Amino acid sequence: MQTINNPALSQEERLAALRAHLATGAQFPDWLPESNNHIHTCYSFSPYTPSGAALRARQAGLRVIGSVDHDSLAAAPEMSAACAALGMGSVTGFEIRAFLHGEEGAFSDRKLNNPDSAGIAYLTVQGVPAWAREQVAEFLDPVRSARRERTLAMAEKANQILDSLGLERFDPEADLMGISQFANGGTVTERHLLAAMATALIRGFGRGEALVSGLATMGLELSEPVRAQLADEGNPHLMYDLLGVMKAEYLNRIYIQPGRIRDGGECYSAAEVVAFADSIGAIATYAYLGDVTASPTGDKKAEKFEDEFLDELFAELNRIGFRAVTYMPPRNTNAQIERIHDLSVRHGMLEISGVDINQPRQSFTCPELRRPELASLNEATWALVAHEAVSTLEPGLGLLPGTARLTPDQLAGRIARYAPLGRALADGMPVEDAVAALRGKEHS
Repeated sequence: MQTINNPALSQEERLAALRAHLATGAQFPDWLPESNNHIHTCYSFSPYTPSGAALRARQAGLRVIGSVDHDSLAAAPEMSAACAALGMGSVTGFEIRAFLHGEEGAFSDRKLNNPDSAGIAYLTVQGVPAWAREQVAEFLDPVRSARRERTLAMAEKANQILDSLGLERFDPEADLMGISQFANGGTVTERHLLAAMATALIRGFGRGEALVSGLATMGLELSEPVRAQLADEGNPHLMYDLLGVMKAEYLNRIYIQPGRIRDGGECYSAAEVVAFADSIGAIATYAYLGDVTASPTGDKKAEKFEDEFLDELFAELNRIGFRAVTYMPPRNTNAQIERIHDLSVRHGMLEISGVDINQPRQSFTCPELRRPELASLNEATWALVAHEAVSTLEPGLGLLPGTARLTPDQLAGRIARYAPLGRALADGMPVEDAVAALRGKEHS
């Protein structure tokens, strides 16, 4: 696993190590009837390489997964190949922040699904055909570059705080950029910055009670469970645990708001993201967060987001051209999930699910998706597997054709056609056969 999950190696080296591991007769558990369509890798911020994430998912019993790195599609070739080697289905894409619309409007001053910025939403673009990967890299290059500069500016603010505490600064190049995959097409994120700062705090304050006491001087209020984690001198995940606390409670002290692409910033408009996704046959989604009461990953504090204006928001998403929404069942109540489902049906939107994996305490599985009433979310992921494969070979044959908005019955019918092909592709069906099967049904 060490070689498979080594971010310092090349994708080819990690894949070779994975195949060598499988050749030893590695044993895995039975498949689970669930999916995870929102896994991050080392190409944004995660303890897992694409091969490492795929293997961990297989060890957890998952048969189909999706990767969405922040502002990067660099994981896609390795993720697709690793899942194929493991007999799994895969979906690849990226996550991106965008202004919902112009400078003024109903949502310009509202928190959407982004704890750090009003008017800026997290979106995903999923099911990217392999032929479009270079176009995606070109689309994201100005985002990555501007985000790097903004993150380095925030790093100076973080180091000034360390100065005020009498602690040693971190080196932005070695301790921030050096732990990212920016040089290999990945993105440097706020989590990289907070990882560098958390490491500096642990180094400066020490571990155990010394760390907890030091954090108190910074005004960080810790819940009892978090305090216990941070006070544990043997905690193997200490940096990640402290990072989560700082993201929820401290990031705003050093945060610099992102600007618009046209002004040298890093955010497109949502309409630009949707138009780009449509142009390459991928699927742009709005990532629903919903009001948060308790964050399962410890990186979000209790806060209100979209729920008070959700009907109005869906109408705007419809107007912009979104045809899909993604959400995370473990984060949401049954009432929130039912409301999202009802609005998705009303607006003819594909529903996608997944749980963002970006720290080692998280489970790759999502037991909520074993519930019969959520089975359609797993079917949608399998449909996306077929979508990505067939539209790689034949553009225009994707799950959501052109820019048309399907009726709920039409959408359900297409998922019912594509999902079995996704499973067959994971079983080894040639993509050409899947294309031929869809052509036949399209013309029947």
